[in-house]
Amino acid sequence: MDIKDKVIVITGAGRGLGRAIAQQIAEKNGHLALLDLDEEGLAETVKLCEEFGVKATSYITNVTHEEMVVNTFDNVIKDHGALHGLVNNAGILRDGFLIKAKEGKVVKKMSVDDFELVVDVHMKGSFLCAREAASHMVEMQVEEGVIINMASCSYKGNLGQTNYSAAKAGLVAMTTVWAKELARYGIRSMAIAPGTIETDMLKSMPSDVLAKMASHVPLGSIGQPEHIAKTVVFILENDYLSGRVIEVDGGLRL
Repeated sequence: MDIKDKVIVITGAGRGLGRAIAQQIAEKNGHLALLDLDEEGLAETVKLCEEFGVKATSYITNVTHEEMVVNTFDNVIKDHGALHGLVNNAGILRDGFLIKAKEGKVVKKMSVDDFELVVDVHMKGSFLCAREAASHMVEMQVEEGVIINMASCSYKGNLGQTNYSAAKAGLVAMTTVWAKELARYGIRSMAIAPGTIETDMLKSMPSDVLAKMASHVPLGSIGQPEHIAKTVVFILENDYLSGRVIEVDGGLRL
């Protein structure tokens, strides 16, 4: 896919990875439909993307709400007249052990609310956005379309992340299914599994904690949002990538 003048939807675009991805696509002269619940963050991302001379629109959207997602994608088509790509990037963390015990007595359990919230945002949200994006791509008969799911190296199972690991593993599975189902319509489906990336949350951590995290990465450093953004562009531009996961983790193995 030649990104120039293509329309790409990005969820979770108000900051962090979503913003970096949006800027990278804007630099390639792609137009952007940006989704998030953070109105102020979205406005800043739009401003940064427009500096490249592209069209960037924002949509306050809860990706777990079916009617809102349907309406948002309808509005994207009205505003842009086309849709060529989707990056399912919206995410949330509610880490915790399945159970915690002290002296033979269970003192804490992962709550159903924390489990359902994480699974809903990552899996249900990505499902709804992919369903609507694919529907519009097919009905508009785009010659090439791409769905990219933001997984995580935790999809293989990570301590203290029952909900997050399950959700990311589910995303990887859906990626493979969609690649098989949508290929007949010229739509590719891929996933990216980032390792430890320097997001706003990590920046707030003490330097010694960051140094310890970096020491576990074979390359010896924490990844940058730009590393993920460049991978998104690579997938968009490489027309023979589909149904696979690209792990961008500096060699980290959980």
